[in-house]
Amino acid sequence: MTTTDNDTPLDFIRATIVKDLETSKYGGKVQTRFPPEPNGYLHIGHAKSICLNFGVANEFNGVCNLRFDDTNPSKEEIEYVQSIEEDVRWLGFDWDDRLYFASDYFERLYDFAVQLIKIGRAYVCDLSADEIRAHRGTLTEPGTESPYRQRSVEENLDLFARMRAGEFEDGSRVLRAKIDMASPNLLMRDPVMFRILHATHHRTGDEWCIYPMYDFAHGLSDSIEGVTHSLCTLEFENNRPLYDWFLDQLAVYHPQQIEFARLNLTHTVLSKRKLRKLVEQGYVNGWDDPRMPTLSGLRRRGYTPEAIRNFCDRIGVAKTNSVVEIDLLEHFVRQDLNLRAPRVMAVLNPLRVVIDNYPEDQVEELDARNNPEDAGTGSRKIPFSRVLYVERDDFLEEPPKKWFRLAPGREVRLKHAYYITCTRVVKDENTGEVIELHCTYDPETRGGSSPDGRKVRGTLHWVSAAHALDAEVRLYDRLFASPNPDDVEEGADFVANLNPNSVNILKSGKVEPSLAGALPGMRYQFLRKGYFCVDPDSSEGALVFNRTVSLRDSWAKIKRGLNKGQGK
Repeated sequence: MTTTDNDTPLDFIRATIVKDLETSKYGGKVQTRFPPEPNGYLHIGHAKSICLNFGVANEFNGVCNLRFDDTNPSKEEIEYVQSIEEDVRWLGFDWDDRLYFASDYFERLYDFAVQLIKIGRAYVCDLSADEIRAHRGTLTEPGTESPYRQRSVEENLDLFARMRAGEFEDGSRVLRAKIDMASPNLLMRDPVMFRILHATHHRTGDEWCIYPMYDFAHGLSDSIEGVTHSLCTLEFENNRPLYDWFLDQLAVYHPQQIEFARLNLTHTVLSKRKLRKLVEQGYVNGWDDPRMPTLSGLRRRGYTPEAIRNFCDRIGVAKTNSVVEIDLLEHFVRQDLNLRAPRVMAVLNPLRVVIDNYPEDQVEELDARNNPEDAGTGSRKIPFSRVLYVERDDFLEEPPKKWFRLAPGREVRLKHAYYITCTRVVKDENTGEVIELHCTYDPETRGGSSPDGRKVRGTLHWVSAAHALDAEVRLYDRLFASPNPDDVEEGADFVANLNPNSVNILKSGKVEPSLAGALPGMRYQFLRKGYFCVDPDSSEGALVFNRTVSLRDSWAKIKRGLNKGQGK
């Protein structure tokens, strides 16, 4: 087994690269590529591939290209190109001057196709897409050769040139590889190499009306760029023989394709087609909706690139598909934010509290640590006054036996401040709803401790009513209620499992005044409530916060239970 210097076993991809370096298979060179199709926004599954491709290149002193597989102009847009570049950089990676597009190679790919025609390994076929599918056969039955398979080289060259010239309608002809219609691998049964598509390309405009298929363009693009290790997810394992066939037939430089298991997460769909449906049919508010698993959505929600990279490193790479609990991803987000997020106080559902024995015109400045995990972040001053807001959920008029928060006659601690005791409850005369609490405070308990040593079990967060800032708070939950969104009844599809409570918008939030200068993207821990991020919808005087994750760490709880069961 191949190991690192500290005896940690290498995964199979890195072990392969080590072996290739030892044998100088590629002259001691390591070059990878991340090849997204610009037909949507990147998601958390792409993050695994980005971290792997750029990561192994960095580890082995190699380079990684960013190459767009832009061979289908009907679904691709410059917006997606720009978003992908932004996402890769946000994750912490850079391609330097190695930004490429498959469209850079259209002329060379056309020449390669002509070369295959000349050696009798490609032909123009007039069958429709449905007819080609019908001729392909099944896993147990061989396919049927196209009636156009035996066209002469001269006729194929003429027809292919006329396809390029725009003489034929979309779908009327294709260029196919001539391989083996009886191959047990259906992909090797004369696959399509070029199709006619009269569509404007986001880079080449109307210069081309024929476009290469993925299997033809991908391997040859790798070859042109000098890629050594072409890392793909497992769904491309059956494509590898075709990848190799094109390179071998053309006798060009030959990279090695290696497949690894893609990322699958519970409560999540990672299909661009399905994500596009969510966006286009209005189930979410765009590709960057904080409920989406897109990198732009996770960024807007408050996830950090460090947390995502740590998560990808933790799950590693494998040869078999599996499903990862979304709790593990959230665990890494909490771990990272716990170290970097300043602590602040915010009341999401405010209940007014009047401290009757506190001077009406007095305002105190109390000390509050910014982050107990990082002493270097220092402290801040927070104002304390006679009228406060506390969380409505922190009061019960008739509390159960083990209730340690506010109730009539109960004493609690206000974080960073004083002990207070509830003495009177004010209700709405019409509805009976509690609208205000009256309390008294003990002036000897400043800072949250009592000189006489008495203890209280409950500590509440709060904000001063006169100083609080208004805030809209968006509480996001998982987009899908089911761990497996694709598990639906017959006749339904994945949207049937959408969580109807995936977002709860609170308009009456109150936050401490230190957040007056909070900018979009800044992250905080709201004490007792979770981690939150300033949304781009925020403006001066109109703060908007997204909940990133709650404080409850389900994965850590599961891990503690496993360790306990193992006697650790």
